[in-house]
Amino acid sequence: MKLFIAPRAPNPRRVQMFMAEKGIAGIELVPVDINKGEHRSAAHRARNPIARVPVLELDNGRYLSETRAICSYLEGIYPLPNLMGNGYEERAFVEMADRHAEWALLLPFANAIRHTHPGLASLEHPQFADFGAAQREKAIESARSFDDVLQRQDFMAGERFSIADITAFCALEFARGLLKFHPQGHGMPALQAWRERMAMRESARA
Repeated sequence: MKLFIAPRAPNPRRVQMFMAEKGIAGIELVPVDINKGEHRSAAHRARNPIARVPVLELDNGRYLSETRAICSYLEGIYPLPNLMGNGYEERAFVEMADRHAEWALLLPFANAIRHTHPGLASLEHPQFADFGAAQREKAIESARSFDDVLQRQDFMAGERFSIADITAFCALEFARGLLKFHPQGHGMPALQAWRERMAMRESARA
C-alpha cells in the first residue's frame, strides 16, 4: 500500500501517528507538494477527485481518502492496539470525542492558518483575514471546553488513549507551529499538561 501525504499538514499527520501507534510498517509514504499545487494535478485527482490528502492506495488498486476512513480501514487490518473503541458503546464515545476534536478544534485552527498565514496564500486564494481571525478566536474558545474535559479525565475520550487524542494533538501542534498557540498562555493548564504528555509519545515524532 501507499499513503499519499503532505508533510506538516495535520490530516496526513493524523494517519501517520495512528500508524505509528499501531506499529504499522511497510506502507510507502508518497509526498504531495500542496504548495506547488500537486494535489490539484490530474494524477492526484485520479486518486481523490476533491484534491486532498491523505489518500491510501490499496493493494488492489483502489484509493481510499478521508482521514477517519483510512484509520478505520487500518484498524480493521491491524486491530491491536485498539484506538477506535471496543464494542458499540466505547466506539460511539470515541467517535464523538474525535468529531469534537476535528470540528471544534482542528477545523477552526486550520481555517485561521489558511486565511492569515502568508505561507499558505497559495492554498487559500483569496485569503480572508477577518474570517481567519474570527476562526482563531472560535478555536481558542473551543479549546477551553477541552481543558474542562481534561480536568475530569486523562484522555479526550475517557481513561485511555484513542484516535481522538491523535486528532486533538495534531490540531494543537498545527496551531502551535503556525499560530504560536500555547494552551497555558490562555489559562488552560489541563490542556497544556495533556499536550506535554502526548508529545512524549513515540508516535508524536511520526
